Amino acid sequence: MRLDNTRNPRSSRSEVPAASLRAAALPETIPTHVAIIMDGNGRWARARGLPRLAGHRAGVENLRRILNACAEFGVRFLTIYAFSTENWGRPPEEVRGLMNILEEVIDRELEELQRNGVQLRHIGRLEGLAPGLQEKVRHAVELTRHNEKLVLNIAWNYGGRDEIVQAIRQMVADGLSPDDITPDLVSRYLYTSGSPDPDLIIRTSGELRVSNFLIWQGAYSEWYVTPRYWPDFGPEELREALWDYAQRERRFGRVHDPVVTG
Repeated sequence: MRLDNTRNPRSSRSEVPAASLRAAALPETIPTHVAIIMDGNGRWARARGLPRLAGHRAGVENLRRILNACAEFGVRFLTIYAFSTENWGRPPEEVRGLMNILEEVIDRELEELQRNGVQLRHIGRLEGLAPGLQEKVRHAVELTRHNEKLVLNIAWNYGGRDEIVQAIRQMVADGLSPDDITPDLVSRYLYTSGSPDPDLIIRTSGELRVSNFLIWQGAYSEWYVTPRYWPDFGPEELREALWDYAQRERRFGRVHDPVVTG
């Protein structure tokens, strides 16, 4: 993982445009799939003397900005870590507040997301959500299923280990033999089936942990970690993260042999 704006040491200065140019332009290489661990809402609120839910609401407002920026910048898939399987251990009032926020967002934003060509996908379990909220999630997914501008995967009640366990259970239930199981097959049984693996994973608030997020899919993802709290992570720093990504040399475990001349 790189923290914030650390550069690839293999990149020459001539390859990195001036900061003023980066602020107005985009690199040639744009990741197809960006995933974000939206961390720091509570600390953002505490720093302002506000309740934690105020931070979560500010985080939702920021998501709208980042969603629009991803569509503008040419990102095709965006996955956000909104509520983990471990988040049920938070204070009950915070959990209830987060569920209310999810329902409010669906009620308020669905029509505009549909108009803007955003396809919504839920990754994780629906168990634990109130029946009415489960139905709203299913309706949002079904309504937007043919949209192609941008795919938004919402990881809600999601955990990477749980995802793999559920995939194994389903493979066993389907009667697959050990010889049938390949990495490609496992990927098809995951919640993210139909989405490419993330090229770039962004984590806000400076924490250097994977936190049970896309632990299969992120095996070869590039990371960008920033100390900025999620409500303050705007389109400008997203653009900077894309520039940082563009300087990376992705080898996927292989070695690029030098070119021999003469």
